Amino acid sequence: MLNSIIHGIATDEPDLLIVHGLFGSGRNWGAIAKRLSASRRVICVDQRNHGQSPWYDSHSYEDMAEDLAKVIEDMGTPMDVLGHSMGGKASMLLALTRPELVNRLIVADIAPVDYTHDQNQNIAAMRAVDLSTVTKRSDAMEQLAQYLDDTTLQTFFTQSLDVKEQRWRLNLDVLDREMPKILKFPEVSGSYEGPTLFLSGANSDYVIPDYRPAIREKFPKARFAKIRDTGHWLHAEKPREFIASVQAWLDL
Repeated sequence: MLNSIIHGIATDEPDLLIVHGLFGSGRNWGAIAKRLSASRRVICVDQRNHGQSPWYDSHSYEDMAEDLAKVIEDMGTPMDVLGHSMGGKASMLLALTRPELVNRLIVADIAPVDYTHDQNQNIAAMRAVDLSTVTKRSDAMEQLAQYLDDTTLQTFFTQSLDVKEQRWRLNLDVLDREMPKILKFPEVSGSYEGPTLFLSGANSDYVIPDYRPAIREKFPKARFAKIRDTGHWLHAEKPREFIASVQAWLDL
């Protein structure tokens, strides 16, 4: 079972399951989950090979969707599901294969298509950190800066660093090996007929107009919204606007 962080208590509103993206964790979504938990229970999971969840030798979307299904089944009731990036793909596959478990779906800055955004350079940067010399997160950030110019990514990656144990809470070997699967979207038949919001960063190229036919084929009730002046990490760049957009959708 995936490690879960629960915010708030059960109410008359459906629970909300939040599914993080590649290299993330449920902890990354704590501030957003806390705000959204004012009216419903919110469950943030660590996906397999991330955070405090178990490590496995595989990391396919079929694996991830099955993991999410087990979490929902264990809670005993269908949920609203919000997934970002890799977590958005896992959430989409869950909705397509187990629609009875998903009330409403929110997909943050990703589409059900294959991508070429290579992430292996980020894995190489994390592997290059000499963890034996790290006594605080800033030590790791200094080393990452030699390979990554983006300070946002440096901060984000070190949130998955266990400083005390001097180890990454990421199964980098498996994520590296399974990267071709992560970049693709599985071949799956059928469609999800539930309400679906595709919420994207206006400056991001992850959900372009060319992808809309593929989206509508699998999610015929899809609606689209963008948050201005944001990229792929829309929830981190504009958290207030992101929360407001999600809350407005959930309140429909």
